Amino acid sequence: MSKYDKVLLKLLNRNSTITYQEIKYLLGKLGYEESQKGKTSGSRVAFINVEDKYIIRLHKPHPGNELKDYVKREIISELKDKKLI
Repeated sequence: MSKYDKVLLKLLNRNSTITYQEIKYLLGKLGYEESQKGKTSGSRVAFINVEDKYIIRLHKPHPGNELKDYVKREIISELKDKKLI
């Protein structure tokens, strides 16, 4: 099983935790690039799809590195809507 497959399974598994770095890797493999613009962007980050310019926005988790469950659900929903997973 590839790293991509393992991270995707972690995202889709309700009981697993997934880190920001893992989501960044997964979205990168799906054609998204991370964008942090402006001096005051802080923990806000956007992932922009290179092909269709579709944007997924989220906050970097802090103080920890694990994404909240609602963020996982939003990412899954967006990726399914775009038929990427």
